[in-house]
Amino acid sequence: MSDAATPEASPGGHTIAIRDNRHRVRVIHGGVTMADTQAALTLSETGLPDVVYFPREHVNMARLERSTHTSHCPFKGDASYFHLRTENGLIENAVWSYEEPFEQAKRIKGYLAFYASRVDRIDQTS
Repeated sequence: MSDAATPEASPGGHTIAIRDNRHRVRVIHGGVTMADTQAALTLSETGLPDVVYFPREHVNMARLERSTHTSHCPFKGDASYFHLRTENGLIENAVWSYEEPFEQAKRIKGYLAFYASRVDRIDQTS
């Protein structure tokens, strides 16, 4: 896979670009590392902040509990959600995944993303 992002345009000029992110990216909450990877993908989408998607094998899946919540994006497809298990209880719907994304977002299939506002921090380093 290339490091270059190939924007996929939708009707109305909406674009999605997905690129390899070879930096070390970690999700930390309550002093616990929830995800740690050097194989993330960064998704850039018209009108939204960039989102880092983590390969499942680099996420502490024992900390996730599947939610019944779902949402639909007209550009990426249907998202499934997970609660994040912490020492202080569940953080509801803190993580999401597109398990069967639309063609223009197919690279994020099975990857997981964390809401930055629901975890202590998402660090990106060299």
